[in-house]
Amino acid sequence: MADTLSTTLVSPEPGLTTRAVHPATRIGHVHLKVADLDRALAFYCGVLGFMLTQRYGDSAAFISAGGYHHDIGLNTWHSKGGRAPAPGTTGLFHFAILYPDRASLADAYRRLEAAGIALDGASDHGVSEALYLTDPDGNGLELYADRPETEWPKDERGGLEMVTRPLDRADLLSA
Repeated sequence: MADTLSTTLVSPEPGLTTRAVHPATRIGHVHLKVADLDRALAFYCGVLGFMLTQRYGDSAAFISAGGYHHDIGLNTWHSKGGRAPAPGTTGLFHFAILYPDRASLADAYRRLEAAGIALDGASDHGVSEALYLTDPDGNGLELYADRPETEWPKDERGGLEMVTRPLDRADLLSA
């Protein structure tokens, strides 16, 4: 029998209380339109260290962390030779890659530095530490590691209180 959940979420926004999705639900993968598949693979595999799991000529590829069938799909089906969306248009703001720990995030930062890839930002959100950058096709990317849940900042009522502060990059590199 399928596992079901009938929990009601209490949203801090009036009118947004709804029946909750099962708590084990996760975003399975992201699939990106890219202009140049080889350039995208050089970034995601060559710089960030993802592994190529399958490639379909010069039109699509699937990459993974840890042997999963794919965490990221890349394709040129409707975007070969294309340009990034212009500022002021709708679409994906960024997608996030969760690293298992702070040391792994520090390793990703070192890889970016070694490849000469500039960050767009770096933030301490209280619940996590995050690096922000843009991939070669203009897609926003967040690389982050969560802090242990026991360290997450809380307000006086015990509710989550995320923040945005500058990340101490030197301290991250010491991890």
